[in-house]
Amino acid sequence: MTIGPAPRPDAYESGAYASRAFRLARAAGRVLARFDRDRLALLGPPRGRLLDVGAGRGRFVAAALAAGWSAAGVEPSARGVEAAHAAYGVSLSPVSLAETSGEYEAVTLWHVLEHLEDPDAALAHVASLLAPGGVLLVAVPNLASAQARLGGARWFHLDLPRHRTHFTPAGLRALLDRHGFAVEREEHRLLEHNPFGLWQTLVNRFTRTPSWLFNALKRNAPLWHVDALVTLALLPLAPPALAAEALFGRAGRGGTVAVVARRA
Repeated sequence: MTIGPAPRPDAYESGAYASRAFRLARAAGRVLARFDRDRLALLGPPRGRLLDVGAGRGRFVAAALAAGWSAAGVEPSARGVEAAHAAYGVSLSPVSLAETSGEYEAVTLWHVLEHLEDPDAALAHVASLLAPGGVLLVAVPNLASAQARLGGARWFHLDLPRHRTHFTPAGLRALLDRHGFAVEREEHRLLEHNPFGLWQTLVNRFTRTPSWLFNALKRNAPLWHVDALVTLALLPLAPPALAAEALFGRAGRGGTVAVVARRA
């Protein structure tokens, strides 16, 4: 586990983290819905109240509601709360995890824990929110992954300074164990993040702007740029990256890792 410097106050209200819709969002709707179904499958059948922490634009909360969960979300960004209501008709609570109360059968921290200054305190509070036997789903970038080693400072999921803490699977398991969570499943084969993360990491070795395509889709980088030509030329690396991540995932070295844990 490593801890980085604090981000600027506007780090989550601007650039790639701004709440505006990304380019091609409508065209990618079916793919995003598939990702949401995969995430819900990790939780198992709907069985009560679900809290999504760091809910962003509310897409997963909307998917969980449609799947039968009594789902709610918290999102400290005011723009994210507004976007969730406009895009999905979802009402998120504009509070932080520390300000959240209640009791839930499931809590999701999907690429949230790495953003927090004190993950230890966060998991202690999550444990207090979960009903006995409740399930926690947490996903984070994998510092011990093959793509992290290949990318170094240009690893797609490094994302400094917004990612404050990076975990290895062993470090995450130890943190969960410290707060009374029993790990039931560890998944490294995640289509939502891993194949693209490896391909973008490889492309980053040749572009001037790290993760140009991701930032262009998020309207944070110009479409007309020399990096567009480099990215286009390296598109043939995408199928090998997909195959390689499948192998890395089988070996427990996927670019991100998701863990399902139950409160003892």
